[in-house]
Amino acid sequence: MKKPKELKVKPIKNGTVIDHITANKALNVLKILNLPDNKSQVSIAINVLSPNMGTKDIVKVENRELDTNEVDKIALIAPKATINFIRDYELVDKGKIKLSDEIKGLLKCPNPNCITNTSEPVIDRFYVIEKEPVILRCHYCDRIIEEDEIEAQF
Repeated sequence: MKKPKELKVKPIKNGTVIDHITANKALNVLKILNLPDNKSQVSIAINVLSPNMGTKDIVKVENRELDTNEVDKIALIAPKATINFIRDYELVDKGKIKLSDEIKGLLKCPNPNCITNTSEPVIDRFYVIEKEPVILRCHYCDRIIEEDEIEAQF
């Protein structure tokens, strides 16, 4: 019996690996990061077997480190994700994404009657009601926002 050839993803020299993404959410992560672009090589693994999660997604981005705003957005759709920073093929920093109890300025309230959707100079603000699945409540109008409405904004 023939043994199948094993294909491996090439390691990145410098960049970011986003691991433990909720299964089937990798494409949403790419939207948040505005990828693919003409500058970064991107590797994506979807529905990879994981002993802890069952299945997960992984995104590797060459020559790019994420900023705080991007990490905060990823936390909204993949609260168990980890961010790994790679420099010269070595892991230099690893951390779990932390979903704050309060989200400011990252999303728009879907309620058209909310004060945030008027000409008033108000920053969108939400409280995290549940962390998995993510459920938010608007500070101003109390509208509950669930996962599908959050993902639609990215």
